[in-house]
Amino acid sequence: MTQVIARHTALTARDEAWLEHLVDEWHLLADLSFADLILWVPGIDDNIFWAAAQVRPMTGPTALEDDVVGEEITYDAEHLVTEAYLSGEVALASSNGLNAGSPVQVQAIPVLLDGHCVGVVEIHTNQMGVRAPGALEDAYLEAAQVLSGMLHRGEFPTTGERSVPWVSPRAGDGMVRVDQAGLVTFASPNAISAYRRLGLTADLLGEGFAQITSLLVPRKAPVEVSLTAVLQGHGQREVELETDAVQLRLRIIPLATADGPCGVLVMCRDTTDLRNRERQLVTKDATIREIHHRVKNNLQTVAALLRLQARRISSAEARGALDDAMKRVGAIAVVHEILSQAFDTAVKFDDVADRLLHMVGDVAATGGPVQMTRQGTFGYVPADVATSLSLVLTELCQNAVEHGVGTQPGEVVVSPAQCDGQLRVSVSNEGRSLPADFSLSRSRSLGLSIVTTLVADLGGQFSLESADNPQRTIAQVTIPLA
Repeated sequence: MTQVIARHTALTARDEAWLEHLVDEWHLLADLSFADLILWVPGIDDNIFWAAAQVRPMTGPTALEDDVVGEEITYDAEHLVTEAYLSGEVALASSNGLNAGSPVQVQAIPVLLDGHCVGVVEIHTNQMGVRAPGALEDAYLEAAQVLSGMLHRGEFPTTGERSVPWVSPRAGDGMVRVDQAGLVTFASPNAISAYRRLGLTADLLGEGFAQITSLLVPRKAPVEVSLTAVLQGHGQREVELETDAVQLRLRIIPLATADGPCGVLVMCRDTTDLRNRERQLVTKDATIREIHHRVKNNLQTVAALLRLQARRISSAEARGALDDAMKRVGAIAVVHEILSQAFDTAVKFDDVADRLLHMVGDVAATGGPVQMTRQGTFGYVPADVATSLSLVLTELCQNAVEHGVGTQPGEVVVSPAQCDGQLRVSVSNEGRSLPADFSLSRSRSLGLSIVTTLVADLGGQFSLESADNPQRTIAQVTIPLA
């Protein structure tokens, strides 16, 4: 919708915001009227209208098999959209042959804001799929008629909280109609079942809705707005009712006719299973983070043991090997520490890289000071790639310090970037270049062997080469992130 409005209309930001709010909430009108809705907006040229949004009902068959968003209609004095836009009044056609001759009732409602028309909502009802008349269908259609009038007057959607698609109740979840006196005039079977689970044993029809609901919910800590006020349509639009066994979410929509307020429409949804699954996910999330925390602690213990062992060994070669193993264990521990703080399927690897560069700069420099610099960002890296990548980065930076910079002051630059679903990382340093006969495939370096193996396991590529002017050694790693 945003693209259509930006490309083809001269609507203001306020107009667009109101239409976006309408599209967020108009599923209620579609479900209650058993009809498809299309939002038409006037183009820069007033002779053209553009379809900006479309919604189908969940309570009945669709009247429009094709998606019309992005299509246009030209000026036609007899077209309902044009008639509604020019007159500012609701336009109605008894039937119109659409979709291979299926009779479709069409209605066009102008959307008025500050006295001018910012769009037209076209309502298409498939007459072949009209549900058999009954108390539920009559209540739905009556509520839809009230909402249509509110839409025309600029009173729908109502102000306040917007619905949340994955948790907010819809018409089919349960509907209660409450009159201006606060008495229940209709309750759908699903709504009655939800209230039975909440603890209701008496009849809901004819009862005071706010009073009977408040009696079913145990009192909790003080709140800014009382539950009774919320249920009467004041303040927030959604409320969660909770007992020891059931959770019920209500969405309260104040209704009004041209003569004034006429009660509220209440959508209710039993969210017990949904909340139970959310609690299970939170528990699993906390468990996984605790596992990462314990793994990090164990790895740090291993690194500390290796450090103690290295101090007791007189052989310089053996002590160096233990120091290298200690740094590799420490690199893996850093990843688990980040995951323990904010578990997700991806890791913000800049935090990991900065800690690794600090660690390598502290322990790998045997001569003058070495500056470890990151230029660019790694972005988010999948968690299953982060551990291997941390080892690769540690080995490359350590090799750059020990074999490139050596005992002289110098700088190691790490340059990461993501492009086309791949992560490219280069580690460069000034200093000694590679031997003239160097071959990565024939190298006996354990660190390079680790890097080559890990990059290959990740489906990436690794290269190591020297540049003459200035004299630099550049290690390049490319890893697919998909």
